[in-house]
Amino acid sequence: MAGHSKFKNIQFRKGAQDKKRAKLFSKLAREITTAAKLGLPDPAMNPRLRSAIQAARAQNMPNDNIDRAIKKSQEAGGDNYEEVRYEGFGVGGVGVIVEALTDNRNRTASEVRSIFSKHGGNLGETGAVSFNFDRLGAIQFDLDKASPDDMFEAAIEAGGEDVETTEDGHVVYCNPDELHQVGKALEERFGEATTMQILWRPKLEVPIDEEAGGKLLRMIDALEDSDDVQQVYANFDLSDEVLQKLTAA
Repeated sequence: MAGHSKFKNIQFRKGAQDKKRAKLFSKLAREITTAAKLGLPDPAMNPRLRSAIQAARAQNMPNDNIDRAIKKSQEAGGDNYEEVRYEGFGVGGVGVIVEALTDNRNRTASEVRSIFSKHGGNLGETGAVSFNFDRLGAIQFDLDKASPDDMFEAAIEAGGEDVETTEDGHVVYCNPDELHQVGKALEERFGEATTMQILWRPKLEVPIDEEAGGKLLRMIDALEDSDDVQQVYANFDLSDEVLQKLTAA
């Protein structure tokens, strides 16, 4: 499909998330706190924390909120969140990966399973879906940072594996273990990245029609509304026009 972007599919909920500011900030704060607790509270020494802060700033999260989330990680007796991943299928056989941070695995598993079931999907075993995705580092830059050719050349020199350029910007993909090494090299040349994260990119996408797309997006919306869910990925293929129509409300 001309102009189709896997990254846009992955990020399509951004507009809807903007309408849920408080919940979004809560999720971002949870990731910042977890990253700071598992590593050092200094982003210069903790790549995961640096990425979490970049993601928060990309959503215009106030610096005071970011600082509070970091300080919370150092408090005695604070919340301890565990990373969990769920895999399942939505309508039309679309594969769905759900990443969560939870302090109660049973509660989160029950809620995620219920959402899948309510929206015509079913939760599977770990590995049932992820083999159809690549685990990649993704570094995004604004479109005006470089021409597509210059970004591609710089990305390959820095150790990147692929570059996708759309009207939304440049996305450099790399080995997740090399995310911060590649990101640092690119930032030295082009300035600070918009986002730097590890994500799941579909190897193949499942074409679905508008009706199935509506059901799938309602399921994803319900998953993202869960306090414990951090990210949702799905390997569906919808035209930009249908996607915009379904997410306009």
